[in-house]
Amino acid sequence: MSRSPRRSTPPAADPFAAARATIREAGLRCTPARLAVLERLAEAPGPATHAEIAALLAPGAKGGGFGIDKATVYRNLVELTDAGILSRIEVGDHVWRFELRKRGSDGSVAGDHPHFVCTECGAVSCLEGVEVTLSPHPEGSGAAAAGRDTKRAARRAPRPDAPRAADSRRRIGSVSQVLLKGRCKGCD
Repeated sequence: MSRSPRRSTPPAADPFAAARATIREAGLRCTPARLAVLERLAEAPGPATHAEIAALLAPGAKGGGFGIDKATVYRNLVELTDAGILSRIEVGDHVWRFELRKRGSDGSVAGDHPHFVCTECGAVSCLEGVEVTLSPHPEGSGAAAAGRDTKRAARRAPRPDAPRAADSRRRIGSVSQVLLKGRCKGCD
């Protein structure tokens, strides 16, 4: 009796293969909690707080909570940030927000990008592809140059202790985060 060759089906592609590789390349153990944190951050529309991520991963959470406690989520967020996989930002409300650091096709980590915070609803958005540069005001700018309140501007003498543009530029070492605030389209 001859046996027919058994057909083997190719193994299903691992949807977490890239995340596993990223975690291992950073020298960390690839645990289910780390994978779950990365998955939730990848699905997030923008930077997410510890509380938001923990709520998604808590036991009984909508969408299939993983049963991961808040302390474990926080430890993983800190470790993934320290490893350079996540960025941590603070937008003025004393709450850290986390997001995946974008990687280029060659595996290099993209630079930080500015963020926008709506002053009405508090939504935080990434401004990827936007570059913000700091430059001093040109000489003669201000109220007097614009023709507004020229009498009052002419009477005001500059304070001797007021910083000049050159001094301001020297005081800035490196910029680590740019945050723009205003009203989003939904609140405008």
